[in-house]
Amino acid sequence: MKVRLLVWLALAAATLAEPLRAADANAWPFWVGRPDEPGAPKSWQAVGPLFFAKTAPDGRETSGLRPLFLQTKAEGRQARYFLYPFFSWQTEAGYSSFSFFQLVNDRRSAGTGGEPGTRSFDVWPFYFSRQTGDPATSYRALLPVAGTIKHRFGKDRLEWYAFPLFLRTEKAGMNTTYAPWPVLRVIDGAGHRGFEFWPLFGQRSKPGDYRRQFFLWPLFYKNVSHLSEPQPDVQVGALPFYTRESGPGYVSVNYAWPLFGSTHRTAPDQYDETRYLWPFLVQGRGATRLVNRWAPFYTHSVIKGADKKWFLWPLVRDERWEAEGLAHEKSQFFFFLYWSHTQRSLTNPAAAPASKTHLWPLLSAWDNGAGHRQVQVLSPLEIFFQNNTPVRELYTPLFALYRYDRRGPAETHWSLLWNAVSWHRAPARREFHLGPLLSVRRYGDTRRVAFGAGLLGWRRAAAGASWRFFLFDFSRPPAPTAAPAPSP
Repeated sequence: MKVRLLVWLALAAATLAEPLRAADANAWPFWVGRPDEPGAPKSWQAVGPLFFAKTAPDGRETSGLRPLFLQTKAEGRQARYFLYPFFSWQTEAGYSSFSFFQLVNDRRSAGTGGEPGTRSFDVWPFYFSRQTGDPATSYRALLPVAGTIKHRFGKDRLEWYAFPLFLRTEKAGMNTTYAPWPVLRVIDGAGHRGFEFWPLFGQRSKPGDYRRQFFLWPLFYKNVSHLSEPQPDVQVGALPFYTRESGPGYVSVNYAWPLFGSTHRTAPDQYDETRYLWPFLVQGRGATRLVNRWAPFYTHSVIKGADKKWFLWPLVRDERWEAEGLAHEKSQFFFFLYWSHTQRSLTNPAAAPASKTHLWPLLSAWDNGAGHRQVQVLSPLEIFFQNNTPVRELYTPLFALYRYDRRGPAETHWSLLWNAVSWHRAPARREFHLGPLLSVRRYGDTRRVAFGAGLLGWRRAAAGASWRFFLFDFSRPPAPTAAPAPSP
C-alpha cells in the first residue's frame, strides 16, 4: 500500500509539471529534466531532489522517492528498498529475497530440472530454517529451545537443546560437545580426542597431526601442530611473562608480553624483527618486508608490495601499491577528513590517471581519467559508503547543494540547489536556467531568452536575424544530435 502511494505521488508530480516540460527542461521545483544526449544518462527530478528517475547508457533504470524508496532494474534483476537499510527486496530469474535490516531474511530459489526449489527463512538470532526437499540439507532451529543447522557458520552441523545446556558442532568429521557451553567440552571423531573444562584446563589431540593443552586459559598453553613433520610448529606461553613460537625456519619470542620481543625467520624468506614497548617501537628488515615504526610519530612499512607511511598517527597516512596493472596512491588525513585515491596505468604511463577525492564533509570529486569529472558540495556520506548503491542514490543527492559534471572537453553541466540554477554547455548547445523564471538557450544559430518557462521572451532564428518578441511560446527545443566522430 505504501509503495502504491509513493508511485501515485510521483506520477502526480510529473503530471503537474508536464505542461512546462514541453517548453523548458527546468520547471524547478516541480520538475527538472536533462535532455536525451548520446552517451549521457536520461534523468529527471521532481519536488526538488525528492522524486527522481534516470536511465544509464547501459540500460540500468533507477527511480524512487528520496530518502524513502528506491528501485533499480538491470539485466533482468530488480531491487527495491524502503526506509533503507531496513527493508529490501531482490528479484531475478529463479530467485527472490526479502530482508529487514539483515535480521529477518527470506530467500527463495526456484528448482531446476524437476528438482524442488529452496527456501531459507531467518529471524536473527532466534530462528533459522532451510527447506530444500531433501532431509539431508533441510533444517529448522529455534534458539534457545532446540534445532539443527547444516552447512552454515563455518560448520557442517550445529545442534542444540536448551542452549547453553547442550550444544554439538561438527566440522570435517570432528565433533565437539558442550554440556554446558562453553564450560565442558568433549571432542571426538575422525581421530580427534579431547576434554576441556574451560577455563581451568583442557587438552585435545589427533595422532600425527596436533596436540593442544591449556591451564587457566589464556594464561598457560602449549600447542604443537604438524606432528608428522621433522620439525613441528610449537607455541608455548606463560602470560604475561613469556611466549614462544617456533617452526621450520621460524622463531618468535616475547617477554612481558606483548611489550618486548623478537622474530627471526629464514623460510620462506629472510626476516628479522625487534619489538620494544609494542606496538610503539618496532624494527623489522627482510627480503620482502620492512617495518620501521616509531609510533605515534612515524611509521614506514613495506609488506607484500604495499608501501605505507604514517606521520603523527592517526593524522597523516600515505600508501602506494600495485595491483592488476595499476599503480595506486592513497593519502588520508585523520582517516576521513581528507581522503584521496589515484590510479595510474602501468602498461600505459602516458594515460591520464583516475582519481577520487573527499574533503569531509564539504566535497567529493571524481575523475575517471577518460575526460569524465564530477564534483559535489556538500558530501558528508560518500566517504563512508563509497560502494553502497542505495546510500549513493537515496541519501547522497539530498546534500548536493552544488554539482559539477564534465563528460568531455566540450560538454559541462553544473547546478545549484538541486538544479534550481543550472548551466549546460555542449558542442551544439548552450543553456542557462534560473528555475522556471529565466532561461537562455543557444541551439546552433538559434538564440532564445524566455521568462516564466516561455510565457514571454525573445528569439533570434539565425545569425544576423533580428530578435523577435513572443508570448506563450511553450514549444520544445530541437532534440540534440550526436557530434560527428573526428576523422582519423
